[in-house]
Amino acid sequence: MLKKLLGNDFNRNVLTLLTGTSVAQAIPIAISPILTRLYTPEDFGVLALFIAITVIFGSIANGRYELAIVLPEKEEEAINLVALSIVISFLFSTGLFFIMILFHTPIVQLLGNNAISFWLYLAPLTVFFISLFNSLLYLNTRLKAFKKIAQVHIYKSIALAFIQLTLGIFKGGSSGLVMGQIASHLTANGKLFVYLLKNKKLLLKINKKEMIRMAKRYIRFPKFSMWATLANNLSQNINNIFISTFFSVSTLGSYFLVQRILGLPVSLIGTSISNVFYQRATEERNVTGNASTTFKSTLLKLAVISIMFFLPLYFVIEDLVTIVFGETWRNAGEYAKYLIPLMFIRFIAVPLSLTTMVFEKQNIDLSWQLGFLGWMGILFSMTVMYDLSITMFLMFYAILLSIHYIMIILITYRLALGNEGNK
Repeated sequence: MLKKLLGNDFNRNVLTLLTGTSVAQAIPIAISPILTRLYTPEDFGVLALFIAITVIFGSIANGRYELAIVLPEKEEEAINLVALSIVISFLFSTGLFFIMILFHTPIVQLLGNNAISFWLYLAPLTVFFISLFNSLLYLNTRLKAFKKIAQVHIYKSIALAFIQLTLGIFKGGSSGLVMGQIASHLTANGKLFVYLLKNKKLLLKINKKEMIRMAKRYIRFPKFSMWATLANNLSQNINNIFISTFFSVSTLGSYFLVQRILGLPVSLIGTSISNVFYQRATEERNVTGNASTTFKSTLLKLAVISIMFFLPLYFVIEDLVTIVFGETWRNAGEYAKYLIPLMFIRFIAVPLSLTTMVFEKQNIDLSWQLGFLGWMGILFSMTVMYDLSITMFLMFYAILLSIHYIMIILITYRLALGNEGNK
């Protein structure tokens, strides 16, 4: 049975997601050389700040109950988890909106960028869109609707590209980049909602009592995973806020472009593998009590892909960035070379980190994410105390976080062994 469970179905599901995600990622990457000539590094810096704010809050707006959607055996329990996560995200986003109104001026001053002022009012709406998408995405992952997920990613990218190009041609400034981001979230949720509404039998199973029961049953997700996710996203995205404040918004724009380029394989391939790994590892755990076979197979795939992509890229990235994106972005190529070793390790570690969710060991996830945030606090302090340059900052950033991700791989491997790991 296990052989059948881990057979070609895994590769087929990954390929389905990968095909759709490849097209989806190819669109914004393909138009990037045009965007870098329509928009300035400062414009990209504003977009980076907006994304940082919305991603940090959007990732926890559901209380992380969306991660539990894949776990129950009964569909009735899963759909009530979807409803629960949506209700929580609506209340969270509403509260965030009032905070943005009451403390608008201090927040703008803290960010050190007046251009972000207006977009702060739209941040709560975007946070809701992000959290809603996460809930619907995991529901479709549970239902193995990988083809639909792939299609949604494509629609999302088309909306992003169309708005950013159109407004860029008309010299919309940073507004074009941010509006494209918002439009992409709206489009993705619209398509997923259409799919959900077609399944009326499933929707009729939603009831208040079951939602409350699910909230109690999976309380470890908001209790541990939410804070772990907050710590992780703070450490990942607070960089944007720090670079903008301590260096400049133009430097942030160059750094953000680098993150988009190097983050391509993580978004393109890593996310597809993550979705299938989570679903497949959960099934293996239910059958055998461990997920070691799925873990080892996925680890090997990730390592081979990471070597094939990042090793040759390291030797050509500086010249490649300048040729493709223009002379204005030369600094971005230099930044990229410092970050490639980190991205190599991160590409492998991030999908495998979902092992903690499979075994409901959210406390472990919380511990290493807090450690992750601790490293960032140390790095920020060093940068301020010793007035580090942006290149020195990025070098230390890559070293510290690479060590952290290696530790994550080792810990999740032991966890995937289940009872075997405790012998």
